[in-house]
Amino acid sequence: MILALVWLFLLLCNSAVLVCSLNEEGVALLSLKQSVGDDPERSLDNWNSSDNDPCSWNGIQCNEGKVFSISIPKKKLVGFLPSALGSLTALRHVNLRNNKFYGSLPAGLFDAQGLQSLVLVGNAISGSIPPDVGKLSYLQTLDLSYNFLNGSLPSSLIQCKRLKYLDLSKNNLTGSLPSGFGTALISLQKLDLSSNKMNGSIPSDMGNLSSLQGTVDLSHNLFSGSIPPSLGNLPEKVYIDLSYNNLSGPIPQSGALVNRGPTAFIGNPGLCGPPLKDPCSDAAGVVAPPSYPFIPTNYPSLTPDDGSDKSGKSRGLSKSAVIAIVASNIVGICFIGVLFTYCYRKVCDCSKGKDDSGSNFEKGSKVGRKECFCFRKDESETLSETVEQHDLVPLDMQLGFDLDELLKASAFVLGKSGIGIVYKVVLENGLTLAVRRLGEGGSQRFKEFQTEVEAIGKLRHPNIATLRAYYWSVDEKLLIYDFVPNGNLASAIHGKAGMPSFTPLRWSVRLRIMRGIAKGLAYLHEFSPKKYVHGDLKPNNILLGQNLEPHIADFGLGRLANIAGASPTLQSNRIASEKPWQQQSAASEVITVGPTISSGSCYQAPEALKIVKPSQKWDVYSYGVILLEMITGRSPMVQVGTSEMDLVRWIQLCIEEKKPLSDVLDPFLAGESGSWEEEIVAALKIALACVQTSPDRRPSMRYVSDALDKLTTSTD
Repeated sequence: MILALVWLFLLLCNSAVLVCSLNEEGVALLSLKQSVGDDPERSLDNWNSSDNDPCSWNGIQCNEGKVFSISIPKKKLVGFLPSALGSLTALRHVNLRNNKFYGSLPAGLFDAQGLQSLVLVGNAISGSIPPDVGKLSYLQTLDLSYNFLNGSLPSSLIQCKRLKYLDLSKNNLTGSLPSGFGTALISLQKLDLSSNKMNGSIPSDMGNLSSLQGTVDLSHNLFSGSIPPSLGNLPEKVYIDLSYNNLSGPIPQSGALVNRGPTAFIGNPGLCGPPLKDPCSDAAGVVAPPSYPFIPTNYPSLTPDDGSDKSGKSRGLSKSAVIAIVASNIVGICFIGVLFTYCYRKVCDCSKGKDDSGSNFEKGSKVGRKECFCFRKDESETLSETVEQHDLVPLDMQLGFDLDELLKASAFVLGKSGIGIVYKVVLENGLTLAVRRLGEGGSQRFKEFQTEVEAIGKLRHPNIATLRAYYWSVDEKLLIYDFVPNGNLASAIHGKAGMPSFTPLRWSVRLRIMRGIAKGLAYLHEFSPKKYVHGDLKPNNILLGQNLEPHIADFGLGRLANIAGASPTLQSNRIASEKPWQQQSAASEVITVGPTISSGSCYQAPEALKIVKPSQKWDVYSYGVILLEMITGRSPMVQVGTSEMDLVRWIQLCIEEKKPLSDVLDPFLAGESGSWEEEIVAALKIALACVQTSPDRRPSMRYVSDALDKLTTSTD
């Protein structure tokens, strides 16, 4: 009996030692493991109570021995969230997206008052959002979308004044927005409340959210009342989606609410005025006439004058006025007929030159003391350099739309840069286009613009963005491209700011993209009608298609913007001649129609600071930097300690210090580098050749394309 008691005592002591060996933060995390009833991928298997601390556990990151981050996304975990997580005093980030957590949000979770991001998108969490959320004064990202939350938003939410990303879409939230929502949350950059059951009016102070970007989505709710005109104070590039609510009254025609297609307002039977087809009655108030997305206000009317005055009453003509008009028309027609007959009989041959004034007609030779003037057919049909024109000019004979269809289309702002605004335009027949607006005013060099844009329009290659048409007038210049649906390469490599869900590209996909870019550049450099230089290649202007195939965009944009008077921000001040993009050589003509790379760009070649005229080797260097970015997953500027250095210098430093390949690779690629290690090393060598300091030592893009094609085809 005594021996049994001694054995039991020793057993209890050993158990106490095991429990006591794990610190308090580890014990708090074990409560999460215990709350998980199903872990099919065994993600929490190494969460052991025998460890001293949890810093080596899957999904856990520590800072100075304290739990800093919990990140276990997409692991099919089934369970509930314990309150004990709130005891982690150094916790800053929680990412449990796309699991199967259920139950309510525990109030104790919000005791972790240093929390900066809470991402629980794609679970089955129900109940209301606790008022304790107001404790999180450092919170920047709150993504609770795609859950089953109900109830109204707590008024304490406005105490999270640092909030930048708020996504509560696809829930069952009700009630109105808290008072002071727009005044308090002025740091908001992303707002998505769509697909809930929220009601009440849209607060007028939402116009104060001047940091918003992208789409403000309030669609598919029960918001009622009128649209506050103050929403027009939001940044111009913001797209406001108010569709499918119970809003009523005229649509304000101001600021960010102007030039929006009907898609932003459909599903609100009480709304009226442009861009909807339902006119406002006198009771609703008279609204401004339609304002088209791209065309200036002086664009000629698309419909004939209906003979109405400003009051809407018919302006009938008297009988005598009608008779006078008919008679004057008959006399005028007869006079023109006589004049035409006389000129036809007296027509004379014209010289081939043009007079000094640049007129479209020329003075002919004297015949029997009489001088005659005649029009030259080739010149009379050519626009002068100052003519104002309102026609859509197709660069593709199979163009399936005209200007009227373009004007009636739904338009959404995709982005804005120093070279104008880019719109996504959806025609009534479903055709989607990208339209770049080059701005208003500026020099009116139509012929020069026409020459440049038609040269670009002749380029046809699977990896070059296709220019389909253009529009020119004194006050407006538009470029119409095929729409490329999957964003740009920069977002594919690094993700978008504020977007928690990001899946890095596999190596096979990265290699396929870089092959496509190389083929596109090789075409521009050697196989196009003229040998071109892009001059501003970077991930932002490489667009990704339906299957992530690359399309090199913005080719020739800087030159066109300069001609159109849009004052592009990328345009170099180091222009030496009136045609700075032409380079003459004995063998061939090389034309650069892209802007010079700015001195602050990480993708510019070293010689760009000294040489005015770009060369094809500039593009090779830029391509090499992008290839390094794809291999390393790092930004073009790398943080090293307290300082920064460009990616090329960082790679060179890693080589000098003989760092292992795993230190250089994108961490996501490191896990699969065993399969593709030889290809990755070969691609790294190609990139290093492209970023040589001396332009003469860089390969041609044709050589680069061939070298990439020689890598094993198992990635295709």
